[in-house]
Amino acid sequence: MFIEHKRPWMDHFPETTKLSFSIPEVSLYSFLENTVRKYGDKTAIIYEDESLTYKQLKDEVDKLAAAWRNRGANKGDRLGLMVSNHPYYVISYYAALKLGMIVVQINPHYTPRELLEIFHDAEISYLVTEPSGVEKISQLKESYSFTEAFVTEISEESKDFYSLRQLINSFPPMTESCAIDAQNDIAVIQYTGGTTGKKKGAMLTHFNLTANVLQSKALYGARMFFGEETILTATPLYHVYGMTSGMNLSIYIGAANVLVNKFEMVKVLHLIQTYRPTFFPGVPKMYNAFVNYPNIENYDLTSFKTCTSGSAPLPIEILKKFEGLTGVSIGEGYGLSETSPSTHRNPPDGLMKVGSIGIPLPKTDCRIVNDNGEDLPEKSVGELLIKGPQVMAGYWHKPEETNLALRDGWLYTGDLATMDEDGYFYIVGRKKEMIIVGGFNVYPQEVEGVLYEHPDVLEAAVVGIPDSQAGELVKAYIVPKQGREINEEALREHCYHLLTRYKVPKQFEIIEALPRNTVGKVLKRVLLEEAKKTV
Repeated sequence: MFIEHKRPWMDHFPETTKLSFSIPEVSLYSFLENTVRKYGDKTAIIYEDESLTYKQLKDEVDKLAAAWRNRGANKGDRLGLMVSNHPYYVISYYAALKLGMIVVQINPHYTPRELLEIFHDAEISYLVTEPSGVEKISQLKESYSFTEAFVTEISEESKDFYSLRQLINSFPPMTESCAIDAQNDIAVIQYTGGTTGKKKGAMLTHFNLTANVLQSKALYGARMFFGEETILTATPLYHVYGMTSGMNLSIYIGAANVLVNKFEMVKVLHLIQTYRPTFFPGVPKMYNAFVNYPNIENYDLTSFKTCTSGSAPLPIEILKKFEGLTGVSIGEGYGLSETSPSTHRNPPDGLMKVGSIGIPLPKTDCRIVNDNGEDLPEKSVGELLIKGPQVMAGYWHKPEETNLALRDGWLYTGDLATMDEDGYFYIVGRKKEMIIVGGFNVYPQEVEGVLYEHPDVLEAAVVGIPDSQAGELVKAYIVPKQGREINEEALREHCYHLLTRYKVPKQFEIIEALPRNTVGKVLKRVLLEEAKKTV
């Protein structure tokens, strides 16, 4: 039963937020329309030293929407968006939403096996890919067929795909927009892992996503002004954190968005010196790269006003070093694919507590409960529950998983947390066995399934071990079949063939047997304790 609990975090919200903060029920596309009316001639996107104004961006979006409508795309059709950070990502995303289509965000580095799982589950009709993805898609043509597939750049290998540029150039802008029920119409399916290792798609409505943008802007307060900011977006847009904090937020506030296709320090430092970004939503691996770059003190990083970190815990020593370089504290936060994604953040103009994920965003409520669902007092450790307008509608075609995650209006995160007397939250562990590598989720069951397919492997167990750069690394414990020897390089190559690179174990340890309890369950905590001794 829910027991009324204190909400001390409310004291940290600006008075204007407490009194006037509301969330309109509008489509995501309306953000672009409103910004064009106010800041149409301002720069919207900067990419490889070329730029688009907001008027030009909307024109591209509306032309592509017209082209897709002409080719039969309808409201509710799923569009797979399998593109790295590029203007075509933004254009395709907003064109789809103008038509009422559902965007399925896809990591372009997924293997054919991983892609096929998403294609079948989401029942994707249309696909946008980049040239590097053409070969993988072609490998799957006998296993899955799209109504139509589009490519960002035509090459000899992609001759069977339609060119986005040719489509955009072939149609006048579509003037009307599809009618959207913001509360109920799904805008994005964001895939995350399931309890069985199978991917599950979090259904994020237009209301979920617009709410999270408005919540974030409200918390940033006077640190972020309409029509004046420049955002450095290096986190992938297909990642839910990059989508909201890098793309949707920038369009809402009329910011110039500097898109970084691949995070390389030489390129990133050049962009900072050239365009002087004011806001940087990064992940710990990026901040680690900054503070450890040779002669970094010779670069001027003082243009930043606000920096945030998400997707994985940020080591305190990195946070302090970055603050020394820039004069800006990194606002740590917390979020999930299921929450669009942000739920907590250290307030940039309020008390910031190192090691904390901060306070809940406006309109967000939280509880910490024991295994019986009973509320726990301050400084007690229990499961973190979340309620708010950013919480997903459920998992795509997975009612059982949905009913486990969403109960009585609360999202059960599976993460263990504690709250102090000021209403600041701290993540202390995970009930789930998920591993976070460089901001990306790795689910042990998926990796173990691939390891078990190797002919020399009898048993396998995967855990995450701490790493100063990536947050965590994947370590695999392997029990070989009788009479077999494990060739680690061959096993690693087997994994590379079937898994995205960040999911492949960086360490293997061959053991005689996995530790188990009396009912045969593998005791991963024992393995994890042993693994940490070697770190």
